[in-house]
Amino acid sequence: MRRGYPDILKGWCWSKGIELINRSRTGENSFDGVRSFDEDIAPFRPRLLILHFGIDDAFGCVYKSEFKENLVRMVRSARECCKPVIIMPTSQSFDSAYYMQPAHFYYQIIREVCIDLGCQMVPVHSCWDRYIREQGLMHTDLVQKNVLHPNERGHAIFAKAIINRIELIGPAG
Repeated sequence: MRRGYPDILKGWCWSKGIELINRSRTGENSFDGVRSFDEDIAPFRPRLLILHFGIDDAFGCVYKSEFKENLVRMVRSARECCKPVIIMPTSQSFDSAYYMQPAHFYYQIIREVCIDLGCQMVPVHSCWDRYIREQGLMHTDLVQKNVLHPNERGHAIFAKAIINRIELIGPAG
């Protein structure tokens, strides 16, 4: 069974006595996040909220301006309902400029929203690149055959980057 970063993160949270509720669904974009916020997030009133969108938006049909507005709407909704610390990770880097260029635009938007609205950005793509350099790996060592999705080893990089940020700010914010 392959483990994604939410599974790895959940194991870490469990070991620290932190409840993690994963409301993500494969293939959802930021429009889905806005649409389902009141049902999927608000009832739980989280103290820490991880909003992870971007790749499905970048390679789907979501304009950059819509993506930014959707992130802003989700942050504002979260702050209205429960005032959590909000973490926004990017995703991995890509070998090919064909994939990296659109991803980079969306990562820049995540950065801007985090700066403008006081959220915590986790630059997973930078951690990914550093890990490849330090370990002497190839990009293909960390992704599935389709290159858009990390394998278990790649998901471990996501989890470690997010865990590092949580430890910096504290689990309760």
